[in-house]
Amino acid sequence: MKYIILLYSAKDAWPPDEHKIALAESIDLCHRLHAEGKYLSAAPLHPPETAKCVSVRGGQTYVSDGPFAETKEQFGGYFLVEARDLDDAIAIASTIPATLRGTAEIRPLFPLPDLS
Repeated sequence: MKYIILLYSAKDAWPPDEHKIALAESIDLCHRLHAEGKYLSAAPLHPPETAKCVSVRGGQTYVSDGPFAETKEQFGGYFLVEARDLDDAIAIASTIPATLRGTAEIRPLFPLPDLS
């Protein structure tokens, strides 16, 4: 089953030198997960101030600066993995360096018919 692991942390959670180390460790994790057949995708995100929010109401498209919600933590990246079950996805999430200073939210993906 496919799971997305969404990573959140406070804006100042990672000093730049430690962030570089965590990023390298995350890349190593991607290689390990790939070797196990569990890696599908992963990426860090640019800061929230680069985000745009899009909504369509009454046929009109509206674009605003993001993020929309006021929160202490920000969405910083994701891992998309193939896991046996939720316990396996939790085990994977617990090895992601970002969980040392933030939170990993795990959600199963709904399979879409006729798409793989």
